[in-house]
Amino acid sequence: MKDIVEILLKKKIICKKLVQINNKDLKTRKKIRVFEGVDLKSYYLAIFYIEQKSRFLRKNVEEIEVLYEKLKIVRDHNFKKKIFIHKSPLCSLAKDKLKELKWKVISDLA
Repeated sequence: MKDIVEILLKKKIICKKLVQINNKDLKTRKKIRVFEGVDLKSYYLAIFYIEQKSRFLRKNVEEIEVLYEKLKIVRDHNFKKKIFIHKSPLCSLAKDKLKELKWKVISDLA
């Protein structure tokens, strides 16, 4: 969780509260870390962190959006901001689709 906090701090996003959501709650076996956070303005954040070796494609965006809908049901509220952090190459079409769906895309390639 420390790495997530550091990435968010670089982008000047500060969370009062940050809780990791268990993948079993979302009924998924994907290797993705999902967090629920509350920023200083008391807005809820949905944070998805994916780390993979292969390129993140447009079809994966639909899977992320399905997980986001499940997260809204499990946590029983909506989220003001959606943040997608990736540590893998990102297809330009996938990035455009995420931005179209109002996701903030943060790259952690370093």
